[in-house]
Amino acid sequence: MCIIVTCAARTIEFGGTTYPCRSGQAGTADKRAGREGDKKTPLGQYHLRFGLYRADRLARPHSALNLRPMRRDDGWCDAPDNPAYNRFIRLPYKASHEALWREDAAYDIILVMSHNDSPPEAKLGSAVFIHIMQVDQRQTFGCIALSPDTMIALLAQAHCGQLITIM
Repeated sequence: MCIIVTCAARTIEFGGTTYPCRSGQAGTADKRAGREGDKKTPLGQYHLRFGLYRADRLARPHSALNLRPMRRDDGWCDAPDNPAYNRFIRLPYKASHEALWREDAAYDIILVMSHNDSPPEAKLGSAVFIHIMQVDQRQTFGCIALSPDTMIALLAQAHCGQLITIM
């Protein structure tokens, strides 16, 4: 199964079904042209790496994808000049970062994909995830956002290394 995200149409397709999704507030950029904080979704092909979920809010989702419960001290480094740039970190952390444990439901499930990770290049963008859509269905800061039901449907078919095409 291939996962296809069509940003202009605000859709994600997998398993023969198309669902609504949200993407970057400022549109899209080629994966080599995007920049840290540009609010653009990077176009290209990626692979699913692993996922995190809030075990205090959800039961472990059914999936062949490697999923682990999120901890309160989970974070993601977004400081381009730091050696941990675009990497999972533990908080507190001295450099700029994003806390993954959030009060809203957006990060109740996070799927990490291979954007700018092998190895990360400074300023090319970080923390581009597939996560839960905000209640008001607003566009993201560059991630792909899905309704909770769509995320559960995706997880039921997802596996490590699965191809994601964002166009």
